[in-house]
Amino acid sequence: MDINLFKGNLDLILLSVLERESGYGLDLAKRVQALTDGAITLNAGSLYPALHRLERAGFLQTSETTLARGGPPVRTYVLTDAGRAELVRRREGYSAFDRVLRSLW
Repeated sequence: MDINLFKGNLDLILLSVLERESGYGLDLAKRVQALTDGAITLNAGSLYPALHRLERAGFLQTSETTLARGGPPVRTYVLTDAGRAELVRRREGYSAFDRVLRSLW
């Protein structure tokens, strides 16, 4: 997959995964990989800056959670109402772009 297509849609990918269920960084990366049959693999260098950017924009809310398996608390991300609205907006934008590209093919 073209890395530039991935980079341009990382926020949409994360918002979409968080729409299903809240999660922490590593969990989100594993879910994206599983949902895309390994086509998309997120690394910490792109994942965490994107999560922090979405949080600063008000699209995500965080809380500290202790996992059942123990260990230090993790930062859990939850989609906010503003995040849900942003997800709708981005999906509509992506769908419109997809339609335009397909008209060229």
